[in-house]
Amino acid sequence: MPDRPQRIIIAITGATGAVYGVRLLQHLRDINGVETHLLISDAAVLTLHQETGLQRRAVESLADVVHKVRDVGAAIASGSFQSDGMVIAPCSMKTLASVAHGLSDNLIARAADVVLKERRRLVLMVRETPFNLAHLRNMTAVTEMGGIIFPPLPSFYHNPQSIDEMVDHTVARVIDLFGIEHALAPRWAGLKSASGGDAG
Repeated sequence: MPDRPQRIIIAITGATGAVYGVRLLQHLRDINGVETHLLISDAAVLTLHQETGLQRRAVESLADVVHKVRDVGAAIASGSFQSDGMVIAPCSMKTLASVAHGLSDNLIARAADVVLKERRRLVLMVRETPFNLAHLRNMTAVTEMGGIIFPPLPSFYHNPQSIDEMVDHTVARVIDLFGIEHALAPRWAGLKSASGGDAG
């Protein structure tokens, strides 16, 4: 393990699903040895208020370090800044396109570009439906560069009892991608048949 906290960059963009970024911040805050660096786009401020009722300052208080989206001279804009990766939660199609084409037109896209060039883990929780061909090609491009496309699709095999449980299960899967130990969601123990035995 490095002699530093495990650093995760989290960006929240204007796509629907702001709750994923908020819950990710909340859960990582409760895990010892994890340092979060947060970016919130201007459009995300509107979505956060609409979908969660939270103001920018309340969300920023969940992170260890907050960066301004237009501050392309921030530490996370350089490959010399040691991080363990980045999650864009949720990721708009505009941000996806910026990452796919290496535009680095703001700090979110630049930080993602740095994560890719340094061969670190980049997770994009893309939110749009249905996808058009441009969306699919951009997702393919990011995947070919080493990024992970992670649409936040709810699962039902664990019989969730609330929206919070569905969100937390998805967030737990994202945290798993960074090898961070947590007790956020139960692990799959295998499918059991109706008679109680193993399913064949």
